[in-house]
Amino acid sequence: MTAFGRAKEDRPTPPEVYNWRVYAASLVISMGLLTYGYDSAFIGTTITQKSFLRDFGLDHMTKSQQNAVSSNLTSIYSAGGFFGAFFMFFSMELLGRKTTVIISDAIFLLGAILCTVPTHQLGLIYAGRLLTGLGVGGIAAASPIYTSEIAPPAIRGRLTGFFESSYQIGAVIGFWINYGITHNINTNDSNAWRIPMAVQIIPAGLLALLLPLVKESPLWLLKRGREDEAYRVYSYLRNLPADHPYIEEDVAFVKGQIHSERAISTGGKTSFKAFLKGALKESLMKGMRNRFLLVFLMFMWQAWSGAAAINYYSPTIFTSIGLTDVTLWTGIYGIIKAGGSIIFFTFFVDKFGRKWPWIISSVSCALCQYYLAGYIAVGKPSLTSPQSSSTIAGGKAATAFIMIFGAMWSFGANGLPWIISSEIFPSSLRSISGPFAAMSVWLWTYVVTKALPSMYTSMGYGVYIFFASCLICASIYAYFFIPETKGLRIDQMDHLFGFTKLENASLAAKEDGYTEAKEKVVLEENV
Repeated sequence: MTAFGRAKEDRPTPPEVYNWRVYAASLVISMGLLTYGYDSAFIGTTITQKSFLRDFGLDHMTKSQQNAVSSNLTSIYSAGGFFGAFFMFFSMELLGRKTTVIISDAIFLLGAILCTVPTHQLGLIYAGRLLTGLGVGGIAAASPIYTSEIAPPAIRGRLTGFFESSYQIGAVIGFWINYGITHNINTNDSNAWRIPMAVQIIPAGLLALLLPLVKESPLWLLKRGREDEAYRVYSYLRNLPADHPYIEEDVAFVKGQIHSERAISTGGKTSFKAFLKGALKESLMKGMRNRFLLVFLMFMWQAWSGAAAINYYSPTIFTSIGLTDVTLWTGIYGIIKAGGSIIFFTFFVDKFGRKWPWIISSVSCALCQYYLAGYIAVGKPSLTSPQSSSTIAGGKAATAFIMIFGAMWSFGANGLPWIISSEIFPSSLRSISGPFAAMSVWLWTYVVTKALPSMYTSMGYGVYIFFASCLICASIYAYFFIPETKGLRIDQMDHLFGFTKLENASLAAKEDGYTEAKEKVVLEENV
């Protein structure tokens, strides 16, 4: 890869560092998020197919009972994602990042099989949805953390951005598979729901096949005292000899950080019990509380962006202006979102950074939603009422603004919370911060999903004014509170967030004989 799109390097970096191995590892580990995006696009259509309703006895239920089953199938997946992220904390710390992804992928595969094989057992579908949620929750907790730990700082945003791009690609695949089934398979045929369920197995299966090629995180290996293995992994990923000065510096940075963190939070002890006590203590320290709050609020702003509201109302707007194949245009919208994500996170995130892309993306999307609110208030589009020439023109403009929203939201703010949350925490808290970020996502997604129907009923077009205003607030928040983290090493984040641990730790390390930690602090001061 050329230097285009890289952040400023933290130090002179050999060109061999930017090699195919680190890209391949990041792509493989992000493949699990194809399943996350795929579920967001396929499940709603699949569980409303005539054959699904017939095979599981929903066609004999009242409409309210059917809605309850649909809601349960969605919410049990979200609950699985929340608790999957929570429980994988233990695995990430004790077994490693790679092993956590392996376990999560195995759980997901079992769930996907249970969703595919039943004939009349709705309970198996529930069990499958719970397990797929647990699996995705674990993958979402571990994948960004792993990628940020193996990535050279100058391209960390690009590599971690594969996470968001995979999600969007999965969503596009989910939509077009449903589109093809709707147009080519009789909806009374059980394959109309069984095929989309079975497709979940493909990306999870590919991840399982390719994971043996992925190395364990060298940061985790150093935390566990497996220094020789860490050197070998760094040598492989950086495409340099194990004794190269660049790798020696990488190891020195990480070891110094680990020693200083243990000195201040656990007194140098390395047991899991000591880690839990120290991590809790460190999480409450000044310079750490603000990071956890930042992550929680970033995902809140992401959830209240109005993206779900756009998805909800866009078919009505498409129909009202005479677009007969609404599902086709919805699919085009998905492609635009995926394209915006791939372009931004591949070429621009490490050049433009985190703060200003968030601000520009949020303000642009807010303007799109303010226009949609005005158009809906004046034109009152519907699926049945004919529109005048002026309102049709306004609807075409609304369609354009929907597409712009999709491009601009993906071209920035939508994936940035994952990147920022994966890169700002020290090694001692990364097994906590990854699950915390994933749990925040699932929590806010659940809140917004539950709130939207009643919001539409009570607010009408005001929903878009509300979400647009949230985006304006998000941009203001980003300006004042989201720091620029591009190109910084993970060990430099403490300085950025006002955490004085390094100075305090240098004294504690000296008392405990941690000379490497002291040397690391001196190195930081010289830099």
